[in-house]
Amino acid sequence: MMFGRLGVIQRDQRGLTLVELLIAILLAGVVTGGITMTIFQVFNMNSRTSNHMVAIRQVQHAGKQVSQDLLQAKHIDTENNPATPELLTLTWTDWDDARHEIVYTLEDMPSGEFKILRREHKIDSVTDSTINVAEYIDPAETNCCYDCNGDGYCDCYDDCNCNAIIFTVTANVGGQSETRIYEVMPRSGSQ
Repeated sequence: MMFGRLGVIQRDQRGLTLVELLIAILLAGVVTGGITMTIFQVFNMNSRTSNHMVAIRQVQHAGKQVSQDLLQAKHIDTENNPATPELLTLTWTDWDDARHEIVYTLEDMPSGEFKILRREHKIDSVTDSTINVAEYIDPAETNCCYDCNGDGYCDCYDDCNCNAIIFTVTANVGGQSETRIYEVMPRSGSQ
């Protein structure tokens, strides 16, 4: 009698019904879709984060280099004429009577609308070094001006008796933008 019941139990559990099979396929699809979306988001966020970090490094490096040179300069000439590539020209004479001239220019990148911030250092009118300071610079959002009133705002672009020089730089990498504003107090006697 017991063996008869076992036969009935085994015969009723031989396979999956169509409903059970459809539910299993649906659950597998939902889990697979969730995993795929998660992986896509990780890669997408990684790309955006990487682009933003590149933009940050570009503006930080530009600010560091320009700030160091502004502190050295005796004469500062801000060039804010969009028709010329010059952004900033700095000059000073060192203890050995050598005349230093630093010229910052915004030059075209091989492709795209953004510029390379280039620094040329001349000693006694002979080029000593030329380096690319930063890339992906937005020329419309990058300038150097004087703060003559001490209020933190650009008051003029010509030589004046100023309290500070404001250098604004913007980099845009893959749609991720970063802007930094550097305010530098020139050494005494600078103009």
